[in-house]
Amino acid sequence: MIATLEGLVEAKELDRLIINIQGIGYEVFASNNTLYSIDGGKTAKIYIYEQIKEDSHDLFGFLEKEEKRLFESLLSVKNVGPRVAMSVLNLGSATKVKGAIAGGDAKLLQSAKGVGRRAAEQIIVELRDKVGLASSTTAEAIVTRSGESEKDDAIEALISLGFSIYDAQAALSDIDKDLPLEDRIKLALKTDK
Repeated sequence: MIATLEGLVEAKELDRLIINIQGIGYEVFASNNTLYSIDGGKTAKIYIYEQIKEDSHDLFGFLEKEEKRLFESLLSVKNVGPRVAMSVLNLGSATKVKGAIAGGDAKLLQSAKGVGRRAAEQIIVELRDKVGLASSTTAEAIVTRSGESEKDDAIEALISLGFSIYDAQAALSDIDKDLPLEDRIKLALKTDK
């Protein structure tokens, strides 16, 4: 795995850098913060997140370790890939993005390309306690939305089937709480498709 690259910044493009290291040009996708902070034609050291897939080998670069760690945290969220994570980072500094997550600012997160309401809320639900800031009542309200309790047996059953807490709550939000447990679970499974 590549952890860092240090070399001549040969080119800066809209969303990437070309870093020349001993005659080899590495294409590195970079956040706006990194792109604005690095000067073309000068040597730079960046922290790398490497993604290897069957049909691609991509490098994502960050000037600061904190930004790389936040990128990796975003990748841990269900249905958030590198492009969406990079789009979220492009909203501002790592501190601003962490503040939006801890503060439950779904509207700001939705302004990132490729992030809808559900994805923004999913990011808040999964990362609000992991960004190193105290979560706000807005973030907590997203977690407990619809008045569903985490101790609800139907939610626990859906979680044991692989749902996140957020997805289980969303699937059960429009289902009558007075129905038998088995019926609630069946209806939730049907609506999730």
